[in-house]
Amino acid sequence: MTLSKDEQARLYRYYTEPKMVTDLTRKTLALVLAGGEGSRLKDLTAWRAKPAVPIGGKYRIIDFSLSNCVNSGIRRIGVLTQYKSHSLIRHLQRAWGFMRAEIGEFVEILPAQQRTNKKEWYQGTADALFQNIDIMQRHHPEYVLVLGGDHVYTMDYSEMLLHHVQSGADFTVGAIEVPAAEASGFGVMSVDETLRITRFTEKPVSPDCIPGKPGIALASMGIYIFSKDFLYKTLIEDAGKTGSSHDFGKDIIPSNIGEGRAMAFPFRNEKGLPAYWRDVGTLYSYWQTNMELCSVEPELNLYNRDWPIWTYQPQYPPAKFILDDDDRRGEAIDSLIAGGCILSGARVKRSVLFFATTVENYSHIKDSVILPKVSVGRNCRINRAIIDKGCVIPDGMVIGEDREEDARRFHVTPEGIVLVTPAMLGQNLYARLQNDYDG
Repeated sequence: MTLSKDEQARLYRYYTEPKMVTDLTRKTLALVLAGGEGSRLKDLTAWRAKPAVPIGGKYRIIDFSLSNCVNSGIRRIGVLTQYKSHSLIRHLQRAWGFMRAEIGEFVEILPAQQRTNKKEWYQGTADALFQNIDIMQRHHPEYVLVLGGDHVYTMDYSEMLLHHVQSGADFTVGAIEVPAAEASGFGVMSVDETLRITRFTEKPVSPDCIPGKPGIALASMGIYIFSKDFLYKTLIEDAGKTGSSHDFGKDIIPSNIGEGRAMAFPFRNEKGLPAYWRDVGTLYSYWQTNMELCSVEPELNLYNRDWPIWTYQPQYPPAKFILDDDDRRGEAIDSLIAGGCILSGARVKRSVLFFATTVENYSHIKDSVILPKVSVGRNCRINRAIIDKGCVIPDGMVIGEDREEDARRFHVTPEGIVLVTPAMLGQNLYARLQNDYDG
């Protein structure tokens, strides 16, 4: 492999060089909605919020939205938490405390506090912002960037911000181009030739297509930019509507298209094609996203030094592969193996192993996601599975080969992905066990 002198210098530099802060990004406050329960992830979110779910061998899902902010030059960030937020808050404190509030850079945690006279938890995405409207105003932003904390992608938000300002929009919605046949599961925007939104429909049966692009619809990514005065006015009006569900996709966006100038911003890569964006809302999509990262040339490049994904770095030694006998060789093929892992005479193929995982002699793991601190015994076979943090897989256990047997012990998705947690193995790691009162 030959590198140019400039490329060699770039790889050798001492520090990361994220995008510089501009006047526009300095005037922007980013709010990350991270209070979702993520119930479709089943037992994977029994003890953690969806944005705190580990992904990609070393990250949490929320790290992608936060890294996009920092790399885009947006350094004033609030994270709104609610559901089982302890692990998420702990991660934010460990991983995202490196910015200096004295110079206007921060990741501020905004837990649900029942801040209105109704004394309610967040009733919807719009209500979450309304309950923190005084905190928003205290930061004096000109623009407010609203993000979900549960999507996996890399995006330069400053480009969308510039589009918002240049188009004179009151609000702009980030959108991904999808085949119309697949768009019925999203909020879909109808637009004119200038990308002005004319209608917003939640999960339509017959989605409208983009002008000039038959068969292609614009689906909402759950990313919004608001001009501050329009946002404050809209939130206050929505809070007073008794029939509203106080949600951006269901209420705020559809009801304000006629009231303000609403623009769509298609998310495209440098080739002008739809860029990589994944909603990891189900066990299958979560598994699939991890598998995509194992590709030889994945669409989402975790190794881009100009767009690093920041996270908390636990202090573990390098991954270790030991033994080299013909039938007992520690090896990993097309896989992501984090620090602290030991593969002792075991074989791993197309899988993601998080930190401090051990796999013993003669065991085989294929097409699987193994979360942190899992111990896999000898002579095990694991295929198309998600193994939750802290599981101890006993010697000789087979997972992912007999669907009926798996369904008796674990959770199996319609696509055949097997979820295994410590509780399913009878290994209760927590003092408070689930019971009838936990629902």
